[in-house]
Amino acid sequence: MQRARIDSKELIERLKLEPHPEGGFFRETYRASGKVTRENEVETRSASTAIYFLLCDGAHSAWHRIRSDEVWHFYAGDPVDVHVLDANGGLVTHRLGNALDHADSVFQAVVEAGNWFAAECRDTEGAALVGCTVAPGFEFSEFELAAPGALESSYPQHRELIARLSLKA
Repeated sequence: MQRARIDSKELIERLKLEPHPEGGFFRETYRASGKVTRENEVETRSASTAIYFLLCDGAHSAWHRIRSDEVWHFYAGDPVDVHVLDANGGLVTHRLGNALDHADSVFQAVVEAGNWFAAECRDTEGAALVGCTVAPGFEFSEFELAAPGALESSYPQHRELIARLSLKA
């Protein structure tokens, strides 16, 4: 069954999405009032946060990392490939999508804290609405975008993918 395409402009307006520094559009929808402290740290933070995240118009989520685990949830649209580089040089690609329509997709995928990751719609002309839940909660102070050209020397076997999904200088 063919699903209707996402109307990106309508979703941006209806969900009050804003441009995200990594690419795409987002809005925080939840910030837990409960606070937690990481082991061996003093600073407290929200136990969890959640956002809507929209990829559309050929945009991708550029390589970045955060200090918390992030769970991606599929809501609507085209499948999204979430590419994750681990500390040992490995690459895992999670195909996030409607698993009822796409046998190679999953409804949820986890990116572990500290790993570099990027995401793109499988169909470069497609659009996808996903959600991201972060625990402990997301803080921009712990968000690190990879500088152009910074990851290729650490992950030479993935140079082409890294270059394609990097921020442009």
